[in-house]
Amino acid sequence: MTDPWVALAAIACATSKLRIGPLVTPLPRRRVHKVARETVTLDLLSAGRLILGVGLGSARNGELEPFGEVADPRERALLLDKGLADLTRYWAGGFEPMPVQRPRIPVWVAAEWPHRRPVRRALQWDGLFPTGLSDPAALAELTSEIRNARPADEPFDVIVGLPPGNDPAPWAAAGASWTVTDFGMQPTWAQVREVIEEGPR
Repeated sequence: MTDPWVALAAIACATSKLRIGPLVTPLPRRRVHKVARETVTLDLLSAGRLILGVGLGSARNGELEPFGEVADPRERALLLDKGLADLTRYWAGGFEPMPVQRPRIPVWVAAEWPHRRPVRRALQWDGLFPTGLSDPAALAELTSEIRNARPADEPFDVIVGLPPGNDPAPWAAAGASWTVTDFGMQPTWAQVREVIEEGPR
């Protein structure tokens, strides 16, 4: 797998309109000051087109304990909250240069539905990337909760990952503001090229 930060830098320099961003950066596993420099660099290279997706990271793929990472989800949640607070402090002038976007780079937070604590965390930021949604009806239930929890005049994105070829229309009707193509863990170049050549849906 290619390094997302290097790949995103290349994409930022080769495009002028696309919004870019990693889904999902496991912030509890990262040194936040390094992420701050990476994100600001990408925001500058892209002229303010970066969106930062963050989450706890998953223990399902054996990526935590073998490398000495914190495995307990509650501990990782505390690290995520601290990391987000530190990151926004760095973006606000703790480091220079500052990002192009004001008041800060948008943050989308991953949450496994129907767990409510991660959803409440996401509601403090700019968007929610829910996992575990079974169908558009589940998304409609979630977006109804979001509307009841946030002021109507504050923009908030809801992002849904769909396999290639899935119709995004039912998900948009249920409240998704973005859909992203989910290629799974072993995408092929042919699949990726086909989706790129088809363009946005």
